[in-house]
Amino acid sequence: MLTSEDIQKLMEVLATKEDVRELKQDLEGLRESVQELAVAIDRLAKAVDDLHIEYAAITMQTTRHEKWIQQIAEKLGIKLEY
Repeated sequence: MLTSEDIQKLMEVLATKEDVRELKQDLEGLRESVQELAVAIDRLAKAVDDLHIEYAAITMQTTRHEKWIQQIAEKLGIKLEY
């Protein structure tokens, strides 16, 4: 049979309803933080992808302009130096 002393020792070790309630609140806060981080990472990944697409378009445009400049220089008889 358990004595009062045994019960007191058990109460010090075992989680109370309040402990469980606090743990649930902490878990909910953690879940919200993780969700916010996931959304932020998704937005960041989209921004990086958009920048990558824009960079590719600018590179193509620069290449096209360089080709045109070379053609103009050739027709005018100008030697371009780099």
